[in-house]
Amino acid sequence: MLEAKEEEKILVVDDAPDTLELLQRSLTAEGYKVFTAASVADALRLLDRAAVDLVITDMRMPEVSGLKLIRHVRENLPDTGIMTITGYASVNGAVEAVKTGAEEYLSKPFTDKELYAAVRRVLDRLQARRCADREMAEVRSAYHGLIGESEVMQTLYGKIDKAAATEATVLITGESGTGKELVARTVHYVSPRASAPFVAVNCGGIPKDLIESELFGHVKGAFTGATATRPGFFQTANGGTIFLDEISETSAAMQVRLLRVLQDKEVTMVGSRRPEKVNVRVVVATNKDLTSLVEKEAFREDLYYRVDVIRIEMPPLRERGDDVLLLAGHFLAKYAAELGRPAPHFTDGVIEAFEEYDWPGNVRELENAVLRLVTMVEGDVIDLQDLPSQMRFHLRAGAGLNRTLKEVEVEHVVNVLESVGGNKSRAAKILDIDVKTLREKLKRRTGE
Repeated sequence: MLEAKEEEKILVVDDAPDTLELLQRSLTAEGYKVFTAASVADALRLLDRAAVDLVITDMRMPEVSGLKLIRHVRENLPDTGIMTITGYASVNGAVEAVKTGAEEYLSKPFTDKELYAAVRRVLDRLQARRCADREMAEVRSAYHGLIGESEVMQTLYGKIDKAAATEATVLITGESGTGKELVARTVHYVSPRASAPFVAVNCGGIPKDLIESELFGHVKGAFTGATATRPGFFQTANGGTIFLDEISETSAAMQVRLLRVLQDKEVTMVGSRRPEKVNVRVVVATNKDLTSLVEKEAFREDLYYRVDVIRIEMPPLRERGDDVLLLAGHFLAKYAAELGRPAPHFTDGVIEAFEEYDWPGNVRELENAVLRLVTMVEGDVIDLQDLPSQMRFHLRAGAGLNRTLKEVEVEHVVNVLESVGGNKSRAAKILDIDVKTLREKLKRRTGE
């Protein structure tokens, strides 16, 4: 569940004074700021003066019905949630309310627990939509492209500040796709070395017979093909920062060379015997457990202690809460702009899928998923059917596991009835029950 960011405002609309008083008292006790209106006309006047997060309206009222209020809110106040209550419950009424724009439907009488749960569901979905639509400028832009407002990211920013203020070697750990190189760049660009070069090296992507020459350079004639003297990455990064990604992929011999560089602050070019001093800040990264590799003698223990001076652990996306929606909104705006088209909108179902999915590929997977959606979806709405199959399957597998069987059954019945325009005979056939049984289910539901 999303936590409320500030006092949330609710407008309750009902022509029954007792109901208004009861709902105002109950919701105020839960910490909400509550406005009341005894008619749709009063509600519209209040909505013109004040912004509210949620409108709770009765369905049947004199002169103007709750359905017309729902339609007005949905058409004119898209940043407002809608919930309806009624003492004259019917499935057709529920279907009509949902089709018009209501997000929750309660029939009287209901318990405080049912009321609070329904209100919270609507407000959580509203908050998720706001989070997904937030502009990049609202995010912590001072961190050079790092996007996130979750507690774990705030902790990360603090570690970056501390690391940037020192010259110590930094070890960045975390799963693949979490953004380790972006953090390395941030450490560099908020440090006193920001005006000097930042050089990123993928140690796992360089052939083992070439990595020494690539890192430390070579002199002319050092080996076949060395037709000229060429500096290596360490010399190129002189005065700045070198980022050694996938350091766990380096050979034992290269680990010895790196250890000497860290100890002596000097490198020797391939084919030369004369070492040269380098003034380089070293940041390394790995998605493997170096302590386990040390125990297996697959990584040098002395090098491990040299690189693990300041450790920054990148949290996986699944532990970053609402950050997934901030990132999705950022990528949506970014790639829509690159394609020269208006940014489409995510439906509530897509937002829920983003929140529920585990993101094994982390931010990289999310970015690729949004890029695919922006590229392939031609309309102005991205819906569940547009998502990759693995995400839809995950949502189906986990959906409703915190709901009662009754809640799932009611939702399914309403969905089926909606799909056939409220025709009970057709709905009963689809549900594989007779019309009498369907009526009994509806009667039990609405008679509670």
